[in-house]
Amino acid sequence: MTHVIAQPCIDVKDKACVDVCPVDCIHGSDDASQLYINPTDCIDCTLCVDACPVDAIFAEEDLPGEWQNFTALNADYFEKSSS
Repeated sequence: MTHVIAQPCIDVKDKACVDVCPVDCIHGSDDASQLYINPTDCIDCTLCVDACPVDAIFAEEDLPGEWQNFTALNADYFEKSSS
């Protein structure tokens, strides 16, 4: 299981979650509209959930239905950046 950053992060990109992540799996380029969690590296510690000031981070199975597409968006960000 992994965590997913969803719509509330768009254009906010508060990096409090980055600061608490023990495995450095949260990234986002300067021109990206949001931050992303690498699903391969996420250890499901939940520290980012509490740190997020806009409640944009969810366990994958708790992601609201209207934001299900963010699971793929997070994974795709890292697939594209590793290519």
